[in-house]
Amino acid sequence: MRVWIVFLLCLAGQAFTASIVSAPLMCVCVCAQPEVGVNPVQVETGDFDEAIDVEEEEEVTAESPCLNHHCKKGKVCEVDEENTPMCVCQDPTTCPSAVGEFEHVCATDNTTYDSSCHFFAQKCSLEGTKKGHKLHLDYIGPCKFIEACMDAELNEFPLRMRDWLKNVLVTLYERDEENNLLTEKQKLRVRKIYENEKRLQAGEHSLDLLAHDFEKNYNMYIFPVHWQFGQLDQHPVDGFLSHTELAPLRAPLIPMEHCTTRFFEQCDADNDKYIALEEWANCFSIKEQDVDQDLVI
Repeated sequence: MRVWIVFLLCLAGQAFTASIVSAPLMCVCVCAQPEVGVNPVQVETGDFDEAIDVEEEEEVTAESPCLNHHCKKGKVCEVDEENTPMCVCQDPTTCPSAVGEFEHVCATDNTTYDSSCHFFAQKCSLEGTKKGHKLHLDYIGPCKFIEACMDAELNEFPLRMRDWLKNVLVTLYERDEENNLLTEKQKLRVRKIYENEKRLQAGEHSLDLLAHDFEKNYNMYIFPVHWQFGQLDQHPVDGFLSHTELAPLRAPLIPMEHCTTRFFEQCDADNDKYIALEEWANCFSIKEQDVDQDLVI
């Protein structure tokens, strides 16, 4: 398979994390051609998704009822005595062994699992219990100490995040000549940003400069914020982001950005466990009159 893009786009990601991360940025390659308009940052949502039905990657004969029977992560298809397909919890011992630490995942119970496969198999075994309901994949990599996010640091987070989102879109636009990474409508919107001579180029910038650029070139940031919401709001497309839908974005960021969890918790202003578009936009200081559902499509 051809490698289409490096996770977090590395270039933009380094600018996003540079001011607080001393360790090298973790880059995970995302392979295979994404659908048109899909954010490559979250192409491989299956590793984090707890709700989407997916077809198990196992060899089945053409006659098997399991051939077209789909099970969610953590479950596999088996047939009963009447040859009827059903989904049952996967045995963790059948999961492939992790190649390296980058395949480990940390769950919300602060337990490190060898891989997302092992995690979801364990979560399935706890289905119907209070512990299982609260158990989620938290972030990529083994569990580690994550320092507390101070108020001042929390205020700085959206400055870097906004700039990073803008740079992600610009990078996709530059590489989109043949790859179909953006829809035609998205290309038109990004082109206005790309061709604007006032655009702040990707790189390591002071927080003061990022704040100044947002104030002076505010309109350049409206679409990137909406675009990211639209890429996350997929299962289902309902105008709200659940913990599961946020996972493809937040899971890789938490080990590098210790304010990630607190930031997304703050975005949920009404504490209903979902982030609406209006709440998302407000987190990035997008004005209420500029929130537009059409921009997330």
